[in-house]
Amino acid sequence: MNKKNLNHQLSSFALSMFRKDFYGIYHGAISAKTESNRFLINSRETIFDTISESDLIELYFAQDYRWNDASVDAGIHKGIYKRITDAKFITFSMPPFTTAYALERNIIDPKDFFGHQELGQITIYDPKNFDDWYDRAASEIPQYFHSHNTNIMVIRGYGVYAYNRNLHEMAKQLAILEKSCRLLMLDKDRDQNGFDY
Repeated sequence: MNKKNLNHQLSSFALSMFRKDFYGIYHGAISAKTESNRFLINSRETIFDTISESDLIELYFAQDYRWNDASVDAGIHKGIYKRITDAKFITFSMPPFTTAYALERNIIDPKDFFGHQELGQITIYDPKNFDDWYDRAASEIPQYFHSHNTNIMVIRGYGVYAYNRNLHEMAKQLAILEKSCRLLMLDKDRDQNGFDY
C-alpha cells in the first residue's frame, strides 16, 4: 500500500475521531497493518487533530528502539494483528456515550434501526482490576477478539477497541455504536424523569 496515502487516511480518520471527542489530545490509538509482520501506529506524543507523517511510526513485530516512541497501545495492536488475519486497521477510542453507558451495564442492546441492523447486541467486557489492566490488556484484548465473533470490544471504564479491513467501515460502526448508546441514555433519562419528548 502507498505509505503517503495510508498516512493521509489515518490522519483524516484521527481528525474525524478527535472532532467527535472519541480521541483526546493524547488519548487514543490508530494503526494500520503494512505487511505481515509490520504496522504503522501513532507515537506516544500524538495530538490527534493534527497527525503528520512524523507522528506515525512503523513497527516490526520484533521489538526494537522504535517501540519506545510508539503509543502505549502498540503491544495490544501487535497482538490483534498476530491473531486476527482480517485486522487491517485498529483503533482504541473513548467515545463518551458508549463509555458512560457501559459503566453500569453488561450488554449494549441497540433499540434504533441502524444499531440493531449493523451491530446487534454487544457484550461489555469487565477488566475488573484497573491496577494491572495494562499488564493484562496486551493478551486479553486479542484473546477476546479471537474467541468472540466480533470486531468491536467495549471495555467497561476504559473505552472501545475495534478492528476492520476497511477504515471507513470501522468509522461507521463506531459512529453507529456511539449514536445507539446516546439514544439508549436519552431513553433511560426519559423513563426515569417522566419526560415525554
